Amino acid sequence: MFRTALRNVLAHKARLLMTVLAVMLGTAFVAGTLVFSDTVGNALRTQNSKSYTDIAVTVSDREAAGFGYDHGDRAVDSPTLTEETRAKVAALSGAAEVRGVVSGFAGIADRKGALIGNGFSTTGTNYVPGADGTDPRYPLVEGRGPKDATEIALDARTAAKGGYQVGDTVRVAVNGPVMQLKLTGTVHTNDPRVVAGGSLAAFDTATAQRLYLSPGRFAELDVKARPGTDDAALLTAVRQAVPQGDSIEARTGRELADEQDEMIRKGTTFLTTFLMAFAGIALFVGVFIIANTFTMLVAQRTKELALLRAVGATRRQITRSVLVEALLVGLTASVTGLLAGIGIAVGLKSLLNGPMDANLPDGPLIVAPGTVVAALAVGVLVTVLAAWLPARRASRIAPVAAMSSAEQPATQKGLLVRNTIGLLFSLAGLAALAAGVGGKEVKLVGVGAGALLIGVFVLTPLLSRPLIALIAPLLRTLYGAPGKLAEENAIRNPRRTAATASALTIGVTLITSLTVIGASVNEAVDKAAATDLKADYTVAMQNFSPLSPEIATQIAKAPGVGVVSAERSMSVRTGPNEDDSEWITAVDAATIDQLATVKVTEGSADALRQGRLLVSSGRAEQAGYKVGDTLAVTYPDGVKGSLTVGGILEANTALASIVAPEAVVGPHAKPGSGLEKVLVKGTNGATPELKQALRDASGGNPLIAVKGEKEIKAENRKMVTGILNMMYGLLGMSVVIAVLGVVNTMAMSVFERRREIGMLRAIGLDRLGIRRMVRLESLLIALFGGLVGVGLGVLVAWAGVRTLADSLKDITTVVPPVQIAGFLLAAAVIGLLAALWPAHRAAKLDVLDSIKSQ
Repeated sequence: MFRTALRNVLAHKARLLMTVLAVMLGTAFVAGTLVFSDTVGNALRTQNSKSYTDIAVTVSDREAAGFGYDHGDRAVDSPTLTEETRAKVAALSGAAEVRGVVSGFAGIADRKGALIGNGFSTTGTNYVPGADGTDPRYPLVEGRGPKDATEIALDARTAAKGGYQVGDTVRVAVNGPVMQLKLTGTVHTNDPRVVAGGSLAAFDTATAQRLYLSPGRFAELDVKARPGTDDAALLTAVRQAVPQGDSIEARTGRELADEQDEMIRKGTTFLTTFLMAFAGIALFVGVFIIANTFTMLVAQRTKELALLRAVGATRRQITRSVLVEALLVGLTASVTGLLAGIGIAVGLKSLLNGPMDANLPDGPLIVAPGTVVAALAVGVLVTVLAAWLPARRASRIAPVAAMSSAEQPATQKGLLVRNTIGLLFSLAGLAALAAGVGGKEVKLVGVGAGALLIGVFVLTPLLSRPLIALIAPLLRTLYGAPGKLAEENAIRNPRRTAATASALTIGVTLITSLTVIGASVNEAVDKAAATDLKADYTVAMQNFSPLSPEIATQIAKAPGVGVVSAERSMSVRTGPNEDDSEWITAVDAATIDQLATVKVTEGSADALRQGRLLVSSGRAEQAGYKVGDTLAVTYPDGVKGSLTVGGILEANTALASIVAPEAVVGPHAKPGSGLEKVLVKGTNGATPELKQALRDASGGNPLIAVKGEKEIKAENRKMVTGILNMMYGLLGMSVVIAVLGVVNTMAMSVFERRREIGMLRAIGLDRLGIRRMVRLESLLIALFGGLVGVGLGVLVAWAGVRTLADSLKDITTVVPPVQIAGFLLAAAVIGLLAALWPAHRAAKLDVLDSIKSQ
């Protein structure tokens, strides 16, 4: 039977080609994902280990490290890392060297004033020269390091992007006005933030401390051990030497490296899981093609299988024969897919490092044994499992009945069981969707969507006749006999039509649901930007770090400014434990109602003017706050006080969860603490002149963004569109596989109906009519799949949108008609293109040879 299976694979290799391609693409997706994740993860871990080679112990001030500014909400008695602390640690017997580190954000402007790099990875730090005048952490590429407040060094990549040479004047800013500094040198760095597309600005230590913390203060101390010193013993000694407090933490360099490795592992695991989900979708689509192919092969070889049964082959042997064929197909496709996946991983890394400028670290290509096993196992298992039902059907063919029939029709009992199962799944899915919508449970909606999809797929043969009947009259009217024949062929075998259409339905369902959700979110955000915010412009840092209070003062003095309110966020302690705290946002009580919509559902709209709090309805429900409740608080400066809830706010995207009057809480902020943003309303509304005046008031800082309603809407739409485009791209593989399925079905149908096509030619249907008949049949199947997919996608999207009602105010389901029509048009085009080769092949069949075929 093995030889029989091998002979059948070789004999039908052309008909199995599309199946091989479908499995190969799915397997390549899996292999490419694993190889790419392993390669990038290994390179990042190698780079990370180099960063901690000379660090035995690190002491960090968690309230200062990495923020790029003094928060202003540090407790009064919190310990800090100072030059005195550094000297004390350096005096330990096991310490060879102690480096004081200051870090934060620093935006570098190019010659046109635009920010170089992305706002979240614009890194600023201190340059610490050794005895030879160089800093070993940042090796010089050219020039020298900065020595005073008028000088700066940049990483070589950022300098090249900005077109800067040593000696040029560089525009750089932290959270205030732009500084113009002399570029004294360029450096090399392995900092992952910079490697990932950010920038590095290095100041002398005194300047960095002034910009980010305070004179003489460090965010971190890195200790290098003397030869032969035990890191654990040195850690113990360091802990005794540094100030004691919750914000001060000492760890070994190995611990930090392991922690970073774990973060890298989690990141690559998330990436792998995310991509594998789409690979799974592609493979699931492939299941329909595989099952359909083997079903048609079994039907076409009915007499051959019957003859095997007649000469003594058992049902088990017939089943095994078909499964061995599937095994050979799966193995061939998996090996090819593995090789293609390795190529995809190499190409993807080159693409990211090339046109997309991701600057991923160099490293060897990692093809782990687990990747090879996973790729081969997935391809083989998917193929064999998909072919199991056709194999079972093949074994149940009675020899005598098979000798007189090309294909056995489904029994009434089989149809009843199938339709009952489909109905039960559909009802369960609808019930789960309804429950998920009612309880705002996203997971339940996901479960319901999955069950509904399965139910509809099972019921698709039942749905094919009525849905195709809706489209077919137009084809009959336009194309006459070919249109009528196409309709009859499409509904002749509902199971085959359903399996072919379902592959396309999956992609259309997912794409439609994503599109509808994206359109709904866009409209909700647009509404919020138009109704919640009255201000003409908002001024804030692009990386969400605090804005210098000096900027707010300058903005208020800018020409054309009418009303201003700065927003300042701070954490206040509300109980004895560290976790007992609330974030409150201070605003100008006298002007905020002119800059944002302040609508209360309970209490007084004048609560802020009365020195009270306004709490959002969501936060009030979560924490149990009611109008009149009093919160005993401890402010950042250590002063104790009380705040009273004066009103419950209606959901508003322009205001924070808890809003307080600046006059009450502002005096308790630490000196120099930053602002979240500044709301501005012009005397003449939003004008280009006002926008430029606000930019001028911010000192031309490339990190500071001035946005009006139009920019806010455009930014949100850009983000949603970017996510959708990424999703569309990842779903593209499943659509390609679905197209292969349509091509495969039509090609095998042409082979199966050779005699019928010959008879049609003999009675007068010309070659054009034959081509048109095949193309229209493919069109009907594709449109059927598209219609079902659009309907399911809109329903699933509606349920998903309803779960977002608490997160996005007034969100409603928006079905974009142009895009939905575009999806149906795309399905029609797919159907027509998929039929080009089968239609050409059908039209080229010899009439006499076709009539004589069995």
